[in-house]
Amino acid sequence: MKERLRLARENQERLLNSSGGRSLSSRKDRLKRLKGVVSSREGEILDALQKDLGKSPTEGYLTEISVLYQEIDLFLSRLDGWSRPRRVSTPLTLWPAKSRIVPEPYGRVLIIAPWNYPFQLLFSPLVGALGAGNTAVLKPSESAPATAELAASLVREAFPEGEVILFNGDASITETLLEEPWNYIFFTGSPRVGRLVMSAAAKHLTPLTLELGGKSPAVVDRDADLETAAKRIAWGKFLNAGQTCVAPDYLYVHEEVAINLVKRIESWLLRFYGKIPAESPDYGRIVNLYHFKRLTNLLEGTVPVLGGAPLEERLYIPPTVITGIGWEHPLMEEEIFGPILPVLTFSELDSALEEIKRRPPPLAFYLFTRDRRKAEKALERLPFGGGCVNDTILHLANSNMPFGGVGSSGLGSYHGESSFRTFSHYKSILIGSSLLDNPFRYPPYSSSKLRWLKRYFSPR
Repeated sequence: MKERLRLARENQERLLNSSGGRSLSSRKDRLKRLKGVVSSREGEILDALQKDLGKSPTEGYLTEISVLYQEIDLFLSRLDGWSRPRRVSTPLTLWPAKSRIVPEPYGRVLIIAPWNYPFQLLFSPLVGALGAGNTAVLKPSESAPATAELAASLVREAFPEGEVILFNGDASITETLLEEPWNYIFFTGSPRVGRLVMSAAAKHLTPLTLELGGKSPAVVDRDADLETAAKRIAWGKFLNAGQTCVAPDYLYVHEEVAINLVKRIESWLLRFYGKIPAESPDYGRIVNLYHFKRLTNLLEGTVPVLGGAPLEERLYIPPTVITGIGWEHPLMEEEIFGPILPVLTFSELDSALEEIKRRPPPLAFYLFTRDRRKAEKALERLPFGGGCVNDTILHLANSNMPFGGVGSSGLGSYHGESSFRTFSHYKSILIGSSLLDNPFRYPPYSSSKLRWLKRYFSPR
């Protein structure tokens, strides 16, 4: 591997040092090639997602392929403007100089992807990296082997090794990659591994983005449209069998409507997946035995109001709803990342928001209310990565908005122009003139120069 990595580094550095390799036309060509290869092999991608996670073709297309197409199309339509050097005003004291900001690629980028959306979360950051003019090395998750193997084939078909290289393998491969000096690292995964990635990056002072997770609440006040809330929470929570970083991790509902809301969630789950979700082609599976056992351990000692028996041989855990627990319960200590929805109740929205605020900032926050003033107050009061009012998940589907966490839920953001900015260094340039020169900056310094400076720069 190290020899291949050395050759890859040489090839990528050669490409980055060539003017053609960084041109706008070459960037667009790479994005078009990626889109073309994905389009020609959609069926294989959907099959791989089904093998790894039990995703139905519709869910796979909706949450993985269509998101990538949207990102590529936005880059192709806006890249000229995003890449253009931008003139900025210059203070009178620097006149007649001119100032501008020029975006340029960082260089060699490492992208480490997770297993829950193994296609989208590998290739969507790649769009930003390539669009900004970088080369990339990809490391897909070994926990989604079918998608990882197919991704390697897609990369070989779409790109020569100097542009994009993919390394498959276990955690030892990731460790080897992190020993390399990179110009930028983009990681999506758990906070625990994110700390390791950040520590490795610090050794080389490498800038990075961390897309992590956390316990994202869905808060339902008593004035909410309960039918809409139930439908959208049920969809957002149990999409991909709950293995979504922005899934509602727990439900925090006003005590007056809690029973009614849970009944409506049950009704919607029946419509979505039928009486036996294990037989539904639209309900996914847990990615592997380790995570299956982790989730079933969390269920020990609980009495679900909705659910059923997990099936280890099929890595199946039914949509499960649990009530009657408090903040001290193990389900509330870590991100669940599975099809288990704990339900807590509150009596006043203000006290509920304070309870949430005492905990680490979540990656997502969802509030259901018909009162716009309540919504604005909550959004202003709580720190969180992003979220929705009267919906779940969909904020990340808009490429015109940045997606990312805050605090322990992440560092940095991407999607659309934010991706371009994430993978670009903004170079500040002042172009001086030889026609005039301001004498005040040069020694010898005098009291008259000091008086002039104080007069010009003193607070007004």
